[in-house]
Amino acid sequence: MTRFSKPTIVAMALIALCAVSLVATAQTRYVVTNDDQSSGNTATIYKAGGPAGLTQVKVVSTGGTGLGGGYFATGRVGVQHDGAGQCFYISNAGSSNITSISAATLNSVGTFSGSSGDSGGTLGIGLSLNGRYLYAAFTGSFTIATFGIQPGCQLRFLGDVSAAGLSGGAPDGMVAHGSILVVAYGDGSIQSFNISSGMPVSNNDEQNSTGFAAGNWPGGVDITKDGKYAVFGDIPTVNGFTTVEVSNISSGKLTATTVYGSDGSLGSATNSNNVLLSPDESVLYISNNSSGQVTAAFFNTSTGAVTNGCVSPTLRKYFGTWFYTSGLTNGGTSGTGGNLYVAEWGGGLSSSIGVLGLTVSGSSCTLRETGYSPITDANSIGLLTVGAYPPRPF
Repeated sequence: MTRFSKPTIVAMALIALCAVSLVATAQTRYVVTNDDQSSGNTATIYKAGGPAGLTQVKVVSTGGTGLGGGYFATGRVGVQHDGAGQCFYISNAGSSNITSISAATLNSVGTFSGSSGDSGGTLGIGLSLNGRYLYAAFTGSFTIATFGIQPGCQLRFLGDVSAAGLSGGAPDGMVAHGSILVVAYGDGSIQSFNISSGMPVSNNDEQNSTGFAAGNWPGGVDITKDGKYAVFGDIPTVNGFTTVEVSNISSGKLTATTVYGSDGSLGSATNSNNVLLSPDESVLYISNNSSGQVTAAFFNTSTGAVTNGCVSPTLRKYFGTWFYTSGLTNGGTSGTGGNLYVAEWGGGLSSSIGVLGLTVSGSSCTLRETGYSPITDANSIGLLTVGAYPPRPF
């Protein structure tokens, strides 16, 4: 039998304890809000799981100011979990800057600005991360700023490019993936940029979506794991049905979109700005902003087709304590994503986070709120974006 001295045994016990601690830390899941307060912005951090669903852990002052409103699909929270760092990024549209928060300490590590001309305007600052870079869409100045991500959740401003829609719309939804950055504008047009060298370079493919002529304007956007398809959530200005559009971007550029749902085939819930692919890409979650619902449609990764799935009942307290659904995020990083979290905009009252669970059986599904939903975000009256840590793998 091998014998160990008492100091060796103590050292081994400490190593084992540290290992357990590291595993526990790695498994901690957070949901993060951009509270978007105009009087002094904050990010509220919740621990996910447990009998309460979400447990508030900390409220972090960003040192900037928000707006309390703006575009539904402008993502105001960026989350990083890779070799470059574990960080939350929060945009402050009122003060036109970005705050970074360490996921390890849950403390703010700095506030960063782009050029002197960058402005969050009245519609917000959208964020998207892609490895070494963070992209910030400033809706007031019609610019996209590129920041290099530095160690310790620091940012280094690299430059701006102009970004305006065909009819002068501001950037709305935006996603960076691989070497492409796809943007939807508030006027219904869409565009992509090549980001292989960091700074965005236009692919000269700006166009109105196929659905635009019928009154369907892309707002939100997501991109498949393989970079083959860009999926847009539409703002239907005519019939209001859940409508999405898909563009094949395998060439590195946008192609004409295919429209799904404008005939009511994805359900009659109203407005469909925000879209989110599940981690396994089998489901496309759609936030029905104007009817207080969420739709789960089935997504075909081979063809890009979107087909009918299920629609949640109207979420609790809709048009009582909150008035619009907005951004979506999943609590899990595999399968259909586990719990689905949706921002519920308070419009002057305390906002909240809706929590839903999806059950899939063959070609049908059920999407319903959990028993502890909604979770009140007392620090926000204008919640539009929630993020999850660790984030989805793509």
